[in-house]
Amino acid sequence: MGTDAIELRSVRRRYGAGDGGVTALDGVSLAFPAGTFTAVMGPSGSGKSTLLQCAAGLDRPTSGSVRLGGTELTGLSERRLTLLRRERIGFVFQSFNLLPSLTAEQNVALPLRLAGRRPRAAEVREALRRIGLADRARHRPAELSGGQQQRVALARALITRPEVLFGDEPTGALDSATGHRVLTLLRETVDRDGRTLIMVTHDPVAAAYADRVVFLVDGRVHGELTGATASDIAARMTELEAPGGAAALGAMGKTRPAGPAGVLSC
Repeated sequence: MGTDAIELRSVRRRYGAGDGGVTALDGVSLAFPAGTFTAVMGPSGSGKSTLLQCAAGLDRPTSGSVRLGGTELTGLSERRLTLLRRERIGFVFQSFNLLPSLTAEQNVALPLRLAGRRPRAAEVREALRRIGLADRARHRPAELSGGQQQRVALARALITRPEVLFGDEPTGALDSATGHRVLTLLRETVDRDGRTLIMVTHDPVAAAYADRVVFLVDGRVHGELTGATASDIAARMTELEAPGGAAALGAMGKTRPAGPAGVLSC
């Protein structure tokens, strides 16, 4: 096995205190090997977004350990976390988060400017060319379709050459054809560039682009599928979303153990 890009050990995240508190993650242990594409799925309220935020250093676990490569994130100051995210992590969100007053090329160059680097015009043009939008460099977000805006957001996330790319429902606001194009680009960042990609999604078709799918229920890992079709993934989600589905799967021994992709028990 290769090295792990991200590793979570016994991560617990609780919001609030006492009887009114909510446990979003309940002792999750997961490893995400470098150069792989993992989709994270689960019913509403299962802890998917909290997992992504803790893994990316956007939220701090109540207890447990999160490591990016050899760096332990949980003890870092806010300043060091900000610098780490800026230099080693990329994000793509459902809402695009482009600045409306900036052109596509200016939006793509923004992370480099925030890091104190002067963007090279050729570098920005190449980033836009790779996503098929070289001819839209001077267009502002309002002049672009939703799919084009998401591709600009992807180029912006990749311009710093991050070790790990996180996607939070990156195709959730797109039609199926446009979503396919974005997912193909995401897949290429793994296969061509060796990047590690972790994507939260509710869509079995989107999840089928991944090497493996990890399932969460009530803040705990409930197995994984590798090399699965959209139909396989949809069937597993149907089982998990049924009343008592996760408990029934565990009792029947259907929750799959750790495989080559590196899922650990929770």
